[in-house]
Amino acid sequence: MFQLGKTIVSEDIIEKDFVCNLSACKGACCIDGDAGAPLDKAEVKIMEDIYPKVKPFLREEGIAAIEAQGTSIVTDFGDFETPLINGADCAYVIFDEKKTALCGIEEAYNQGEIEWKKPVSCHLYPIRVREYSEFSGVNYDKWEICDDACSLGKELQVPIYKFVKEALIRKFGEDWYAELEKVAENHKR
Repeated sequence: MFQLGKTIVSEDIIEKDFVCNLSACKGACCIDGDAGAPLDKAEVKIMEDIYPKVKPFLREEGIAAIEAQGTSIVTDFGDFETPLINGADCAYVIFDEKKTALCGIEEAYNQGEIEWKKPVSCHLYPIRVREYSEFSGVNYDKWEICDDACSLGKELQVPIYKFVKEALIRKFGEDWYAELEKVAENHKR
């Protein structure tokens, strides 16, 4: 672990390689597990605001889940998440012709309907950020469904922090990312 400003960062994000391999996993991270995508408080309002423009991109069962539960939910721990369809798929998941899970929010963004790509936690994956009172923990979330992404990242020699560069800049800013790159360069030596 090392510190960058008010973050404590796992060395795994500079040591491990990762490139999403959707052709292998079919977007399993959006449909497996027992929780929705983490949201920060500001994103809850964004989700409410964009829903009318995202709704036409969603599946019927996703719309039903959102209209029953809301555009976001509050967990027993007081955290915010995307709602799920029957405790499984994220309510915002759509599928392409190859049955690969994609994000309906991101599709609305790609089609120019909204200006917000998707929740930052999804954009950052496989990095998870945990907020504490004095700092943020920045960690690699190792999940066996991403083994193919680890293999592809290793083959292409792309460390996690480079794979999620845009998302890390979105979350922490360009200066923070520049410092991370310096740490990664020094770490290689």
